[in-house]
Parts: sequence; structure tokens; C-alpha cells
Amino acid sequence: MTDQEIIEGLIKRDNKVTKEFFFEKCRPLFCKIISIVFSYEVDYDEFVNELYVYLMENDAQKLRNFEYRSSVYMWLKTLAIRYFIRKRGRMIDVNPQTPPYEGPELTTDDEEEAAKSDVGRLFKQMPSQRYANVIKKLVIEDMEPEHLSKEMGITTANLYNIKHRAMIQLTSIALKDIKEYGK
Repeated sequence: MTDQEIIEGLIKRDNKVTKEFFFEKCRPLFCKIISIVFSYEVDYDEFVNELYVYLMENDAQKLRNFEYRSSVYMWLKTLAIRYFIRKRGRMIDVNPQTPPYEGPELTTDDEEEAAKSDVGRLFKQMPSQRYANVIKKLVIEDMEPEHLSKEMGITTANLYNIKHRAMIQLTSIALKDIKEYGK
């Protein structure tokens, strides 16, 4: 296959081209990248799945931007190394030396209480308690949108707009919380 046939086949999601390219032609290249980038064992299939999803984002924009100035293998090598260097530490270790959680075993009740506590803390940080209330009622309590919109004296369409803005606000607060926790 030519580079152009490979790129076109991948963009068209041709199973034969995809399987041959990722699991036969690129196997030695990807195994080498895994050994260079990761200090731990990474599953080949997981590596390929991650890369495939990345390449196919935004209607295969990365593939469509390939300019044929080098071979598809050289281009993919550079792209994959850069991508996986950013992902390093977030890929699953096939043979971890330590368990992912060290400490007393948590029961389902303990986990549920911890989750409730975390969500409650995030809700308290939200500037708009109206937004927090909408999320609580619609998402956590599973209240019918029509019932909540009547209770609030607004249209259902307006309720969905409020919910959308509320989720954006909660996501922003959660991301800040994660950054603070990681320090």
C-alpha cells in the first residue's frame, strides 16, 4: 500500500487497512516507541487504541493534515512519540509492582460516603447555589425536568440552559480542585 492509500483507508475506517497497518506493518515501530517512552510495560492493544482515538479525533483531522513530506511511518513515529510522552504515567501498567491503592480496604459504604462528601464540597464552592441546586435535583435526585421547571417557575428549555451552565461551572471547579489536590 502507498502512503496515500493507507491514509485514505484509515480516514474511511477501512477495517482491513486499519488492521494491517496498526497490527502488522507498525507493530515493530510501536513496540520500539513503547520501550523508549514508557519505563513500564504497556499493553500493545491499549497503545494502539489510544493512538487510533487520537488520530481519529475531529473527523480524523490529524490524518487529513498529513502532507506527504515524509513517509507515513516517519510522520506517525514523531506524532506518536510526542503524544505518548504527554500521556506518560497515565497509561495502564500491565504488571504493576505496587497495588493501585495502599491502605485499608474501603467498603462500598465508605466509598459512597467519600463520594457524597466530595460532591457536597464541590457544590459549596460553586458561586451560584441555584446552579448547584439544579444539578442536585436533576442529576443526583433524578427529578423530572418538567417537575423542577414548574417548581422553579421557568420553562423546561430554560432549565436545560441553566443545567448546561451549571455543569460548566461545576466542571471548572472540579478541575481547579484536582489541580489543588495534585500539589
